[in-house]
Amino acid sequence: MELKGKNVFVTGSTRGIGKAVAQAFAKAGANVALNGRGEISSDQISELESFGVKCIGVSGDIANFESAGEMIQAVVDGLGSIDILINNAGITNDKLMLRMSEEDFTRCIQINLTGTFNMTQHAIKRMMKQRSGTIINMSSVSGLIGNIGQANYAASKAGVIGFTKSVAREVAARGITCNAIAPGFIETEMTEVLSDKVKEQMNQQIPLQTFGQVEDIANAAIFLASSPYITGQVLNVDGGLVMHG
Repeated sequence: MELKGKNVFVTGSTRGIGKAVAQAFAKAGANVALNGRGEISSDQISELESFGVKCIGVSGDIANFESAGEMIQAVVDGLGSIDILINNAGITNDKLMLRMSEEDFTRCIQINLTGTFNMTQHAIKRMMKQRSGTIINMSSVSGLIGNIGQANYAASKAGVIGFTKSVAREVAARGITCNAIAPGFIETEMTEVLSDKVKEQMNQQIPLQTFGQVEDIANAAIFLASSPYITGQVLNVDGGLVMHG
């Protein structure tokens, strides 16, 4: 699919992976709606507009169903339609099971999984009417193989995978694709605070012996958005960490 002139909404796109994804789509000629819980700065909007595309900022809480609907409507009002939805926004709150509170668990589920449902349901109502659209959900290798101290996060991201496959089956007849990306260890603000020892231990688990870059995830999103015959899939971007036989 040609991305130039398409309208893409990237949740959680003011920093990290989401920001890189938004930039990649702008470079490809797509109009972009940036998103965060707080106000989107004019500098961030201007940065993407420098690629010759239209960019708007849409603030709101994906975990709130009504807020999700208002954000989707704001994108339609601001850009004219929504062609591509990237469900990137999410949180981590790592704790061992014995120390994890109910709130620690439910909050991860509420944002990472329920938030994905909220945004997707409101978006596909528009996409089904136009009989086209692309949904890309951000999962994680933790959702595939689990991780110590991440029972809440892994559960939410495993749920995203099941959700993705189910939605893909439901909307395929209307020309809509739905896929997921499962990042491995990616260099972001979260990994910058890790000690060199911890980073080395993590690198030893990766066949390519290095962390990924946010651009690797952005490239994967561009690939999936450009591939109308791929749906219901999980694309691991993890340096070989998770390999299926």
